[in-house]
Amino acid sequence: MDKNILGTKTITQIGLLVHDIDETSQAYADFFGVEKPSWFWTDTVDKAQTAYNGESSEARAKLAFFDMGSLQLELIEPDEHPSTWREHLDQHGEGPHHIAFVVEGMKEKVALMEKNGMALVQKGEYTGGRYAYLDSFKQLKIMLELLENDKS
Repeated sequence: MDKNILGTKTITQIGLLVHDIDETSQAYADFFGVEKPSWFWTDTVDKAQTAYNGESSEARAKLAFFDMGSLQLELIEPDEHPSTWREHLDQHGEGPHHIAFVVEGMKEKVALMEKNGMALVQKGEYTGGRYAYLDSFKQLKIMLELLENDKS
């Protein structure tokens, strides 16, 4: 495997899949003694350009974020449409889904990851950037998410 493919070693986010985002958000808010964050839906496929296993997908998810200093905790409640979120939740239940890194040059990073045996599973756009999930379970025992934010 190539070394330092991503050009960073800073984990910026941990993503957890949940069945009930309201209940789990409240549990984390109580645990940390912070305000419960509002959740929101990811964009529709026309805006997000969501692709799962190489095909367009209408998949959406409710997201809630806890900013924990240098790390963000993301809670994800997927809808019923095909996605890495729905598949993983159905197969493995609630819990960890991914660790995320902020990168520059998304296309190049994805190509390097694929060259190293980590296939692109899902990708999409969000306001201000894009994301890609890569199947790194064989090598790293967890999914990796790459985030690329547009420069302002």
